[in-house]
Amino acid sequence: MSSQKWQWLHSPITGGLLLVIATTSALLWANLAPLHYHHFWHETLWDMSTGLGDKAHAINFHKIANEFLMAIFFFFIGLEIKRELLDGELSSFQKAALPLFAALGGVVFPAGIYYLINTGLPSANGWGIPMATDIAFALGVLAIVGSRVPLSLKIFLSALAIGDDLMAVIVIALFYTDQIFVNELLFGLAGLAILGIANRLGVRSPLFYYTIGLTSVWVSFLASGVHATIAGVAVAFTIPSRREISMADYLDQAKGLLNELETERHCKEDVLSRHAIKALKKIKMISFQAANPLQLKEEALHPLATLFIVPFFALGNAGIMIDDSMLAELTNPIVLGIAAGLIIGKPLGIFLFTKLLTLLNLGQLPSGVTWSHVIGAGFLAGMGFTMSLFITDLAFKEEEFQIIAKVAVLIASVISGIIGYIILTRCKPANKLIN
Repeated sequence: MSSQKWQWLHSPITGGLLLVIATTSALLWANLAPLHYHHFWHETLWDMSTGLGDKAHAINFHKIANEFLMAIFFFFIGLEIKRELLDGELSSFQKAALPLFAALGGVVFPAGIYYLINTGLPSANGWGIPMATDIAFALGVLAIVGSRVPLSLKIFLSALAIGDDLMAVIVIALFYTDQIFVNELLFGLAGLAILGIANRLGVRSPLFYYTIGLTSVWVSFLASGVHATIAGVAVAFTIPSRREISMADYLDQAKGLLNELETERHCKEDVLSRHAIKALKKIKMISFQAANPLQLKEEALHPLATLFIVPFFALGNAGIMIDDSMLAELTNPIVLGIAAGLIIGKPLGIFLFTKLLTLLNLGQLPSGVTWSHVIGAGFLAGMGFTMSLFITDLAFKEEEFQIIAKVAVLIASVISGIIGYIILTRCKPANKLIN
């Protein structure tokens, strides 16, 4: 009963709804009290020295959201990617080929369209903005569509979004890092090496991984110039994914301990014997040994990532002043590039790359999924939102460009989501439905 009571914490609808509330609140806040909004997010709280080099960092709520909390979010993304690679939709070529190739099309086409429109202009560096997918919004809309789409489409879109996130991480690391300080980066890599060795030696303490990941890896990456979110993904890949005991051994031991506790069932007192307490502690210990640490951390971080970090990020990044001058910017190359990339490039790239793979007999559509479903999912993938806003701040240093790009992301994401919803609601219901 209790697990069902808190099931809403893991619902994509809940995460999507909080994103909408946070975004709306940010827009109202920024337009009704612009000075207060800017002061709250950008006022320096304190200056932090990493202890590496001479560079100091002015800490404010905006940087906390973008560089610290988003590093935790990318840590969560890294856990998802590793799980999918080990035993999920990306664990074999047969499973991974279609969603990864579709994701590649959904990255190449939007980025290419944007670059063609902005080539030769100061805004050309924003080509990475329309390549992103906001999985919370996409799965939230898909959940609202409900029984009109098969469960296999949800799995396909989830795997596609994981592949999309993986490519976004690579792009951020390679193309949106201005300057790298080698000594600081080497220090961070040394921290990753320590975590990797600890993994191989069987260290399973969460405190150990969090401490080294924060004090060594995250701080070093932050000081090195490589965006701190890359540290989050890198640390995630060092988290142990092996169980200490097999499920068969766990069941045998647990059954023996439960049989020992059988005599305690008839005691009327609340106070247990020392023997019973010892048995309960043993059950707790072997339950932890039988669990996968990676999955435990992913499960624990899911509510934090979707219910707090992402909405908090949206609250601090979606606050855009909207006035009459915005109408004049609708023909700006930045707006045209982002809008065309998300609304046209995303679904077109996903559809064409998926079609190409099936024609080459290197993959096939999941059971119950039609080409109409693929097109609809492609439009949902065009809801870049959170990731697109994040990449906007990395791509542009000019505040004017950032504002124009964020307006375009908001508008294009809404349009793409509405089109995707309409297409999917018109698709014929399939046998396997979303739960």
